[in-house]
Amino acid sequence: MNICVLGAGTIGLSWLRRFVAHGHQVLVCDPRPDLTDIVAGLPLTEDERARVRVVPDREAALAEADLIQESGPEHLAFKRELIADFARHGKADAWWFSSSSALLPSDMTAEASDDVAARVAIGHPFNPPHLMPLVEVVPGQRTAAATLDSARAFYTSLGMEPAVLHREVPGFVGNRLQKALWAEAFGLVLDGVVSVEDLDTVMKNSLGLRFACVGIVEAAAMGGGAAGVQGLMDLLRESFAKIELNDLDWSNEALAPLYEAAAAAYGAPVDPARITRRDELLTGMLRVRGQLD
Repeated sequence: MNICVLGAGTIGLSWLRRFVAHGHQVLVCDPRPDLTDIVAGLPLTEDERARVRVVPDREAALAEADLIQESGPEHLAFKRELIADFARHGKADAWWFSSSSALLPSDMTAEASDDVAARVAIGHPFNPPHLMPLVEVVPGQRTAAATLDSARAFYTSLGMEPAVLHREVPGFVGNRLQKALWAEAFGLVLDGVVSVEDLDTVMKNSLGLRFACVGIVEAAAMGGGAAGVQGLMDLLRESFAKIELNDLDWSNEALAPLYEAAAAAYGAPVDPARITRRDELLTGMLRVRGQLD
């Protein structure tokens, strides 16, 4: 399959690595002047590198692709422009999957024909997609059921774990959960309850470990014994009623002390050695879970 990676930022280049690792031909398209050098610097095997072509011309890349994984800037007008180009120059049976984390597919296809909108969906990964298995597949109001089936089959063939949403909602699922967790976590630091280091100690050594093994509802079902989730809720309801969660102010002014604490703990930018260690741990965990050879 010829896959066009449209947008060669962090996410797009990571997608490229996963696609070539699973045998696909990849056309990478981006206006950045250093595109050839950036692609040449990716850690690919000779066989993988032979299946990558830099195609600066968007029309040419769209005309040749069987599937487009779009990872461009999160601007609605720009996304609509790209989809208009897809309608003009793309194959009549090609799919368009957007990595967008913030925009809804129905908004992106508002100016597109029914035929084009039927072949458009969100394929939102978690960073970095060449390692993280999750991809959220999100339909627009006019996305065809066959497109969702094809998306599920395609991402599964890449060794990923697609979650297909029933309908679009801002933030999808993963980022809605992440926002709720960040709101409480950041609030605890800002309220002087815990340091950023000890907060992360809690996450890495309890919830993070648990939810890497079982899902959040599955964990609740296990915790409730014979009565399942209801058993756990009956046990915790009274104590949970006493917990008031943070209503976080998301402004930079309010979050400034958190920024300073995070920079002091981890560097700004974060020490590259930490990122390397993160990827090593992710790789090891995926091997244990049987999701990486």
